[in-house]
Amino acid sequence: MPAALTDPRTVARVFRVVAIAEAVSWVLLLAGMFVKWVLGTSELGVQLAGPVHGAVFVAYVAVTLVAWRVLRWSPGTAVLALAASVPPLCTVWFERWAQRTGRLPVAAAPSALAG
Repeated sequence: MPAALTDPRTVARVFRVVAIAEAVSWVLLLAGMFVKWVLGTSELGVQLAGPVHGAVFVAYVAVTLVAWRVLRWSPGTAVLALAASVPPLCTVWFERWAQRTGRLPVAAAPSALAG
């Protein structure tokens, strides 16, 4: 495994980014479905957001599995993280909860420049 994939802070940072991206892609897909099925005007939103959401979903699952190993999550935490990918926007809720409960390391504060 490359060194970056074993650094807890890097894994936590990547997890945060992918969790937010997964939620954003959900919103875009839901907007596309609204336009397609409720307004009945265009399928373009679903055609674009569907594959994007699918790819980000797969990335979220992969990053969750890496985080489970590197961050030493319990099986219950890992299952909760994976389950959070199903309902819209729950990946953001899980990320905030994991950070608040110490399951995601907080990024180090930038060091002050000596001057």
